Amino acid sequence: MIGLGRMGAYMVRRLIEDGHECVAYDQSTQAVQAAAAVGAIGVSSAADLIAQLPAPRAVWIMVPAAAVDAVIARLSPLLAPGDTLVDGGNSHYSDDIRRADELRSCGIHYLDVGTSGGVLGLEQGYCLMVGGEKSTFEKLEPIFATLSPGGRIPPTTGRARTAADTAPMGYVYCGPSGAGHFVKMVHNGIEYGVMAAYAEGLSVLQNADAGLRAAHSADAETAPLEHPRRFQYRFDIAAITEVWRHGSIISSRLLDLTARTLASDPTLSNFSGRVSDSGEGRWTVQAAIDLGVPANVLSAALYARFASRGTGEFAAKVLSAMRLGFGGHEERKG
Repeated sequence: MIGLGRMGAYMVRRLIEDGHECVAYDQSTQAVQAAAAVGAIGVSSAADLIAQLPAPRAVWIMVPAAAVDAVIARLSPLLAPGDTLVDGGNSHYSDDIRRADELRSCGIHYLDVGTSGGVLGLEQGYCLMVGGEKSTFEKLEPIFATLSPGGRIPPTTGRARTAADTAPMGYVYCGPSGAGHFVKMVHNGIEYGVMAAYAEGLSVLQNADAGLRAAHSADAETAPLEHPRRFQYRFDIAAITEVWRHGSIISSRLLDLTARTLASDPTLSNFSGRVSDSGEGRWTVQAAIDLGVPANVLSAALYARFASRGTGEFAAKVLSAMRLGFGGHEERKG
């Protein structure tokens, strides 16, 4: 395992606890020492890692997408035909197609593995979406079986199954190179949309007391609240997210995490509201454009993240300037 961050370190622990032998490397000496403390063979360089592995080697790369090519460039001269590289991060699927072609010319196999589970994966397992040569997937299947939830969740009722059906175990072969990360890309795009839906709905609840504030917020430049009597609710948002976790059709792991945060920080005072995006949402929307497939919700969720970082501020100033220009509407201060 190269890359012992939030997920890589936990994946090593999960593999070791199931009897796999792992060699671990990271630029952080502390991360390597932590992996060695749970049974991994800690090394100080990529070359040492390769030297510790018997052929044919399997090297799992768990680093940011921007760093994958540099890691592969260091590794490929050290590898031999028959070895396998696995990228378990969030690379763009087109990069996987290129990398697989380049490595194939050297006799090196390459799998792209979309990995979902985050920091909960250590205990609950990781959902794995695999692309590449099917024979290589089958060779490394014991690794995927260990990392996955392993049937912890009951399979879908009525779903026809075959002996080769691994999806209910939490890992699945998706197709040729790039397929795993394509599926994970769309997975993350959906995640953006689901997160935005929760956030917007909870924001409506949070502001449902506007009727109690209406008399203090009215001014000549702002349309008044038409029915203040209808919006005089002060909801316990933490309690609402908690009750939704119990029997609601919109319950989910994302809701679980939201409820947990609100329980300790009901006003979310520890957050500024600046939401980053690591790329997969953009790639999903771009793929939808290329395919001509409508993705209205996913696009809106992506743009909401942009807006949270202040990139829409100039547009808002333009709107305010136009209102002043055509109607003499002064900005409301504060």
